[in-house]
Amino acid sequence: MAEENYTLEIESNPNNLITVEEFVNYFAKDIGIPETRMNGLMLSVTEATTNAIKHANKSDESKLVKINVNVKGRKVIISVKDEGIGFDPQKIPDPTEPENLLKDSGRGVYLMRFYMDDLKYNITPTGTETILVLNLNT
Repeated sequence: MAEENYTLEIESNPNNLITVEEFVNYFAKDIGIPETRMNGLMLSVTEATTNAIKHANKSDESKLVKINVNVKGRKVIISVKDEGIGFDPQKIPDPTEPENLLKDSGRGVYLMRFYMDDLKYNITPTGTETILVLNLNT
C-alpha cells in the first residue's frame, strides 16, 4: 500500500463531530480498513476529538482541532491536535476502579488504549497531539 495522507480541520464545536465521523468513514473505506476494526477506530478518533474540543480547547470556536491521517504500509497513524493547554495522561483516573465506575466521564483514554494498537501524546506549548496507531496486520 502506498503512503497516503488525509487531513481535516474543524472548529472546536461538538456539533462538528458528525463531520469527523464522515471523515473517518471516508478514509477508512478508501484505505480498506476491515469492518472488524471500524467501531474501535471510530470510537477512538471521536473520543480524541471530543477531548480536544471540550477539555483542551474548552469549546472555543476560535481554536481548531486538526486531524491528520498518515498511512504507511499496513500502519495507520492518526494525529488529533488541539490548541489548548496540555495535560498529564498519568493523572487520569482508572475507569475500572470501583470508585470511578459510575462517573460520567474518564473512559475515553481507556477506550482508545483498548481499541488502538498504540496511543501516545505529544504535549507542546501550542497544544496537545494525541497519536493513535492502528496496525492493519492484527
